[in-house]
Amino acid sequence: MRVALAAAVRDLPRAAGLAYEPKFDGHRLVVVRSAADVSLQARSGRIVTSAFPDLAAAALQLPAGTVLDGEVVVWHAGRTDFALVQRRAAATAARAAVLAQSLPASYAAFDVLELAGLDVRARPYERRRALLVDLLLPLGPPLQPVPMTTDPELAATWYETLPASGIEGLVVKRLDQAYPAGRRGWQKLRHTDVRDAAVVGYTGTPRRPLALVLVLPVGDETPLVSSPLTAALRREAAEAAAARGAAEPGAAEARATVTAIGLGEVPYRALDPPLTAEVRYTSARHPPPEVLRLRTDL
Repeated sequence: MRVALAAAVRDLPRAAGLAYEPKFDGHRLVVVRSAADVSLQARSGRIVTSAFPDLAAAALQLPAGTVLDGEVVVWHAGRTDFALVQRRAAATAARAAVLAQSLPASYAAFDVLELAGLDVRARPYERRRALLVDLLLPLGPPLQPVPMTTDPELAATWYETLPASGIEGLVVKRLDQAYPAGRRGWQKLRHTDVRDAAVVGYTGTPRRPLALVLVLPVGDETPLVSSPLTAALRREAAEAAAARGAAEPGAAEARATVTAIGLGEVPYRALDPPLTAEVRYTSARHPPPEVLRLRTDL
């Protein structure tokens, strides 16, 4: 199931016929309720049902032939916590059952793609939204429709006030729009200093990455080196490198080089396919981008 994507914008779109939804800070998840069971699919297409047994059990309440698009989140201390979602997603099947009790997941659904076996993706968003609300409101948590408004002033208030709850921005959709599967047909407004960047490699060794080599979503697409990674990010990067079959220390050195601020040309090891990271930066190169987290759910 190819999911719809969103293109980043710098300002809140304001026009007739737009809908605004909070952008939750979690993992993208497609829920597929077949006649026999439930399957949970990550944005990458990977099946992650075993990591979220609590959501799979809740989704059994859905009618057969239902497909939902949304975000899985974990609430902690009154806000969504992305690190806890990562922990849930990475758990083994045995550990997932324990974590489902201590760190229960919630599903913030923002679209219905199939209902009672009928593909509704070609219908306008406004109609799909009504179907989604009618479907989920009688069920209640942990399956819930995301809030939505057509009032740009209320959306602007959400944008300014909801980050304290872990909401990272807004997603904007046209009311008359079909579901844009596999395309950046929606718009997303995040707080301006945070962007997604492609991780094309890393410096250091596979067991101890020191910094990431990034291609930012602005500028001339020349790779550049991030600021040094935190210990937690080094562990995540090492796991990602291992998953992609990166060479062990002592193997042939990386052939590519990149210019690092203050260091000149440094070698790096390529990642294929690239990862995605959320980074904070004030300009394309000065100071180096700070990596906030890896998006291993993509």
